[in-house]
Amino acid sequence: MSQKSVQNYIPALTGVRALAAYLVFISHFSYIFDDKFPHIIQRFLGEFHIGVSIFFVLSGFLITFRYYNNFHLTTDWFKQYLKNRVARIYPMYFLLTVAAFVYFFITKDQSITKGSSNPVALMFMNITFVRGFFYQYWDTGIAQGWSLTVEECFYFSAPIIFLIAKKYNKFYIQPVIITLFAIVMVLIFRHVNWHGFFGNFTFVMLFTFFGRCFEFFVGVQLARYVLKHGFTRTNKISFTYGGFVLIFICVFIMALQPVIKPWIAGLETPIGIITNNYVLCIMVALFFYGILTETTILKKVLANPFVELLGKSSYIFYLIHLGWMYNLIHQNVNRLNDYVFTLYDKWGVDWHSPFEYDTLNLIYLFIVLNAISVCLFKLVEEPLNHYIRKSNFLIKYKPRPNGIEN
Repeated sequence: MSQKSVQNYIPALTGVRALAAYLVFISHFSYIFDDKFPHIIQRFLGEFHIGVSIFFVLSGFLITFRYYNNFHLTTDWFKQYLKNRVARIYPMYFLLTVAAFVYFFITKDQSITKGSSNPVALMFMNITFVRGFFYQYWDTGIAQGWSLTVEECFYFSAPIIFLIAKKYNKFYIQPVIITLFAIVMVLIFRHVNWHGFFGNFTFVMLFTFFGRCFEFFVGVQLARYVLKHGFTRTNKISFTYGGFVLIFICVFIMALQPVIKPWIAGLETPIGIITNNYVLCIMVALFFYGILTETTILKKVLANPFVELLGKSSYIFYLIHLGWMYNLIHQNVNRLNDYVFTLYDKWGVDWHSPFEYDTLNLIYLFIVLNAISVCLFKLVEEPLNHYIRKSNFLIKYKPRPNGIEN
């Protein structure tokens, strides 16, 4: 397979997005399996947050693959680049975040605000992504949206990363400098009680770009390698399945770590941080390299049109699988369960309800959330994406026949 025959859009990597989102979903509801399986299985499933790492490496790869060789740090280039990023990420995040706070104002659900006394200001922090720098607020609004702050930091810094790498031939030193900056910031601010701004090492290393930057740089380096060497290789090493297995060995290592309160996973231990931030991402890159250069059954599955559609809608699934929309659906499932038992009492029968089992309910919710995600993608996200790209927002629209836009 020559590089010229491979378009900027790679269907199998879109399918990977769905896989990553579903891993995160499992991690958030792994407690449901604790009564039915050995505890180590629940711990293992609880470390499936690795979907976030997959997203980060994938972002590093895709942004570099699509822009690195067409990079010109001019005002117009940067405006077009930001326009594409806003069109891709922001509309659904903004709409769903505002909806989350509307939900709070109606229900007073404290999971949205974590007890904040100023929900309006908190909403502003959420829609501008700055909440991700504060330990006190990082999981407010759409809790899992903290990763969007990390993504946005990478999007803004990517052109500078490219410039330093290409003009000054300084690539590997960059993540070291960024991480050292994070350490210095924590040393400065951990004794300053300013809403947890760079409040502690665990938070900064796991929930900010400054701690997670290495994952993006691994994706960047993979793209640089592929852009230079192409997609053809002579060795027969199975990077796809080898990388896949190594990913879950990293998961098992994190599952073996003791949980340190107030954190909830092995990820949030020193060994967990090292495994997740510096080892796992390399395994993910090996997996991606296999996807790009091999023809396997897994690649065919990930590139299947239906899986591809799930991948395209996985961003919405990620934003709604936990939080206010999940809560609404779950409440209605509970009402259905109560209604079914009311009918059973009326009929005088002693039957099981199809909604009384947590595991089955989780499957129902998974299906419903995916259906909602696909609908929102087709009816809202995709049209808004195209509208912004073809608008004069930031820069006047000019059709791009080479299809580089993302």
